[in-house]
Amino acid sequence: MNLFAQENNKEKHIALPLAERMRPKTLEGFFGQNLLTGEGKILNRILKSRKIFSMILWGPPGSGKTTLAKLMANYSDAVFFQLNAVASGVKDVRKVIEQAQLNRITGKSTILFIDEIHRFNKAQQDALLHAVEDGSIILVGATTENPSFEVISPLLSRCRVLKLEALSLQNLEGILDNAFSKDEILKTSNISLEKEAQEFLIRNINGDARKLLNGLEIAFYMTKSSAKKVIDISTINEALQQRHLLYDKNGDYHYDIISAFIKSVRGSDPDAAMYWLALMLEGGEKPEFIARRLIILASEDVGNANPSGLMLANSAFEAVHNIGMPEAGIILAQITTYLASSPKSNASYNSLHLAKAAVKNGPLPDVPLHLRNAPTKMMKSMDYGKNYKYAHDFENHFVKQNYFPDEVKPQVYYKPTELGREAGLKSFLESLWPERYKK
Repeated sequence: MNLFAQENNKEKHIALPLAERMRPKTLEGFFGQNLLTGEGKILNRILKSRKIFSMILWGPPGSGKTTLAKLMANYSDAVFFQLNAVASGVKDVRKVIEQAQLNRITGKSTILFIDEIHRFNKAQQDALLHAVEDGSIILVGATTENPSFEVISPLLSRCRVLKLEALSLQNLEGILDNAFSKDEILKTSNISLEKEAQEFLIRNINGDARKLLNGLEIAFYMTKSSAKKVIDISTINEALQQRHLLYDKNGDYHYDIISAFIKSVRGSDPDAAMYWLALMLEGGEKPEFIARRLIILASEDVGNANPSGLMLANSAFEAVHNIGMPEAGIILAQITTYLASSPKSNASYNSLHLAKAAVKNGPLPDVPLHLRNAPTKMMKSMDYGKNYKYAHDFENHFVKQNYFPDEVKPQVYYKPTELGREAGLKSFLESLWPERYKK
């Protein structure tokens, strides 16, 4: 390559965004995902062996999915095509497959990288099946969503799913240090990043390397234009404009965060529950969705230890629906802290599962005659309701009789705890059915 061409390439490279300029060309320059890229790990081994297989890279934004896909092309010397599922369709996929088949004749393999593959519909994903099956293309899909929900089963069965994690503090610090030491523009500028500003930047990008470098680049040019030599917190804050919340109301993190919220309430930690609640509300989650989940929790996890929980959760849902945001957040805060601070019991929830198992695995029962209703003379003549003892006719409104089918031995399905109001229920049942509820 002549000197003129080299200079042109250099200018073209410098014109690229910082995040693109710093994209590593070798595995040694890649930060993070040590469980996949570390020595002896799956991606490390396949890159070094140059034997790439079809896979789905599943992970949060900025965790390295695109970079890994491009590294695969570099290491395998394969022809690399990149499509974005938002802007591409079946026609684009077929063009790549046609070219891949020609490449195959010349002995070249083809990697098709599809970013946001979860946005492909079923027909678009179907168009990939045969080419992946016969090896015409090596598919590398990238998604932030759980592929088991978003990728069709036939395609998923032909690919290996590799899970990426958000980059750690150490990874992000390494990426920043690498940018200042290796990028031609940054290292010759004499502009540095204040330590507090670095910590603020890292804290506000949720492990996203792309946002990290984009934020740094904007702050760098803001600082350069003002003739300052140090990028400070105020500049970083202005460059970011607002904290990026990794929350998609329709995405995988939506389910992860509601799961963390419910588990915090179940675990009687109102403070953690309030943190996750705030995160959901700040991310724009519908308050009715949160309230519905709390109604379920009130029955499943609080249960008879505090029966008021279900009534209050239902009331909270109605109030949230009637009031709307932002004031609905106040109501959600009240019911969340109440349920998190309540004694817990899943005894009634467990009793249903035990009873269901008995029904599924046992004989198909007949309802005993004494428990059958007898609204007509004919039914009475057939002994429907005969010998039934009406509980309210007896002392303490209770009389012993069998309520199980004749073919089923009485079992204990409901096992009340000794927490909250359920302790009283436990004591009461033990007094009524001592042979069943043994102390």
